[in-house]
Amino acid sequence: MIVHIVLFRPKAGLTPDAWRGLAQAFSTALREIGSIKRAQIGRRTLHGRPYEQLMHENYTHVALLEFDDLAGLTSYLGHPTHEQLGAQFFACFEQALVYDFDTHDADHAVMSLLEGYP
Repeated sequence: MIVHIVLFRPKAGLTPDAWRGLAQAFSTALREIGSIKRAQIGRRTLHGRPYEQLMHENYTHVALLEFDDLAGLTSYLGHPTHEQLGAQFFACFEQALVYDFDTHDADHAVMSLLEGYP
């Protein structure tokens, strides 16, 4: 499974119309790009743990998209609807990080860690 992780902080004073535009672009991408297997969007939750103070940037939002494989992610990234989403996203964020991870089910991942697999 490939997980596409987008951490972001929206621009201060972003208008409701801009928020709606971003939401609509994301909704359209979910509907039109078949390689997206699962998607989640959320806001950062703070609950007083010490690690919260270690963060150099406060990314207030996250988008997590899952794909079966690298080909699915590549298909998503090259899709014209993703280009529209990207344009809307870049117009709305103040700060962002985007990472892609090749993940495995917990049992397999734990065993890989124990075996020293990077």
